[in-house]
Parts: sequence; structure tokens; C-alpha cells
Amino acid sequence: MTLRPFHLAFPVHDLSAARAFWGGTMGCPEGRSSDEWVDFDFYGHQIVAHLAPARPAQASNPVDGHDVPVPHFGIVLTLEDWKALAERLSAAGTRFEIEPYIRFEGEPGEQATMFFKDPSGNAIEMKAFADLGQLFATD
Repeated sequence: MTLRPFHLAFPVHDLSAARAFWGGTMGCPEGRSSDEWVDFDFYGHQIVAHLAPARPAQASNPVDGHDVPVPHFGIVLTLEDWKALAERLSAAGTRFEIEPYIRFEGEPGEQATMFFKDPSGNAIEMKAFADLGQLFATD
């Protein structure tokens, strides 16, 4: 199967703040837009920030000793790109929900991960694997 770009639409309370975060801090080029939404190129995938001021409360689940926000979305980067993004986010003063670290260290599925939120409170997980073959590893 050929991997195709995914599409994800998510709510934001302020399009200017979304543009500053997704376009500026995250470095995602902007695509089409209107007064109600903005498309961004998220590492070759299409994400769309839709103006929708009301937000449901978020829950969390325990994973590897951390409270992981639910729902969340993100992408699997190369380890090099993940480290560069962690540095860029830190330099921009981004507050991490879960600081960048290695999850499941020495176990199946070992991965670099970090969680943070955009200005509208959308939770994002960016991760990387030294061995991409571990993406779905169970043992």
C-alpha cells in the first residue's frame, strides 16, 4: 500500500494565533484559507484549522508514567527532525505537556515523544523511532 497524505480538521478559537503557531512556530506552509479556516502543510499532510470557539473538555490516559492528553494528533518524524523540532519549540518558549523524552526505553516500541498544545488547546504529540520497524511492535 502506498502511504497517502492524511487530512485532519481541528477547532481553533483564533485564526491569527493559529497562523502564528502552525505557520511560524511549527514551520508549516499555509495553503488555502477563508475567514473561517486555514489549510497548513503538516509534513506533507493537510491539516485545517477551523474557527470554532467552543471546545470540549480533554481527558487523559496514563502511558509510561505520564498523563497523555486525549484527544491528540501528530506525526512520526525522523529522529533528526524530531530533535530539531524539540529545539525549535523550546527556543520559542513552548510549554510542553510532556517534555521530550524516550518512551518505552529498551522495550518494544521504543520512541522519542513530546506533547504540547497549540494556542487553542489542541494537544499534539510528535514522535520518532530510531527503528521505524518498532512503530507497531508488540514484543
